[in-house]
Amino acid sequence: MLHWRLREAAKRIGVAQRTLSRFETGQSRPVRGTVALIKAAYEAAGVEFIDDAKPGVRLLKAKS
Repeated sequence: MLHWRLREAAKRIGVAQRTLSRFETGQSRPVRGTVALIKAAYEAAGVEFIDDAKPGVRLLKAKS
C-alpha cells in the first residue's frame, strides 16, 4: 500500500528494524506502545484504519 521497505518503516515508526521484523514474522508480539507507534506512523502517511462490520485499512491519500 505504501511500498515502505523494512528500514524505512522502522525509521518512520521509531523502532529498531529487528523489532519490526520479529513482529512481522510472528516471532514476537509488540507491546501496546509499539502498536500505537505503528498505527500513528501509518495514519500520518495517509492510511485509515476501519473498525466497523468489516475491519480493515484503506489509503486515503499517500503522503510523503
